[in-house]
Amino acid sequence: MTTINMRQMKDNQTGTITSVRAHGDLGRRIRDMGMVPGTSIKVQGRAPLKDPVALRVGGFTLTLRNSEADHIDVEVK
Repeated sequence: MTTINMRQMKDNQTGTITSVRAHGDLGRRIRDMGMVPGTSIKVQGRAPLKDPVALRVGGFTLTLRNSEADHIDVEVK
């Protein structure tokens, strides 16, 4: 399997978070949303200008800006 930055994931692609490289308030906010290593995610879609991205995580949908997704590494299937 390949590890990529979350921003590089395509629509309907699934993967598992391997690391969150954000620190401080941003890192805590990302982790508080359930985006921690070992979590399975699926890209549901993107806004017309490719930002933000809609993700399916643990039974709910959340959106992240690309600037936030840049801090998350994912092992894709």
